[in-house]
Amino acid sequence: MMNFKDEVVAVTGASRGIGQAIAMKFAELGASVACMATSEANAAKTRDLIVETGGVAAAFAIDVSSEESVASAFKAASSDLGEISVLVNNAGVTRDGLMMRMKSEDWDTVLNTNLKGSYNCIQAVMKGMMKARYGRIINISSVVGLHGAPGQANYAASKAGLIGLTMATAKELGSRGITCNAVAPGFIETDMTSDLPEDFREYVQKTAPAGRLGTPGDIAAAVVFLASSEAAYITGQTLTVDGGLFI
Repeated sequence: MMNFKDEVVAVTGASRGIGQAIAMKFAELGASVACMATSEANAAKTRDLIVETGGVAAAFAIDVSSEESVASAFKAASSDLGEISVLVNNAGVTRDGLMMRMKSEDWDTVLNTNLKGSYNCIQAVMKGMMKARYGRIINISSVVGLHGAPGQANYAASKAGLIGLTMATAKELGSRGITCNAVAPGFIETDMTSDLPEDFREYVQKTAPAGRLGTPGDIAAAVVFLASSEAAYITGQTLTVDGGLFI
């Protein structure tokens, strides 16, 4: 069984859905978890669930698009829990709309959060990981970043960019014992996908070999594997977790 005892894991976007499932899975496996969300109150929801089950966690407010906010949050996390050895860049937003009508601020918001935000967080942990000569970075991308989607040009661009960032990071940091991989979820049952049309849900269920939409737990399982010692020779890769939908 995988064991993250004595490791400190930072998870952005940890207040609900995929991020919450990831944070709780790491805590279950022995890690101390820095739960990061747009407000401390939101992050505290996951922290409290972890503490209630006997785990170790702390809550931090973060605006991943802001270098200053990221630096402050990660400094506080390291002070409270110890040096971060695993980073999961999960924070993300959508501002969907056809390109013809997309506002520039909607493009900027999505790119600044989903892509620049991950870059900011990597910069915040890389010096400590390089000094320790060990680290795991997992970026949560999307199948939309691999295949595109109408009405999601900004989201698709941000998630495709995240895959490029993953490969570049893997090449830059690999010699220091640091791996960087991406997970590309398919259609997962979360608040973000709750308004999917019923006919699309039926399409996924009929088309995907797995016969269902995914769960946050499906993504958490992939993330903890990539963060484990068993995945030490895997880096720069994108693991698609979509039930086989895009085979």
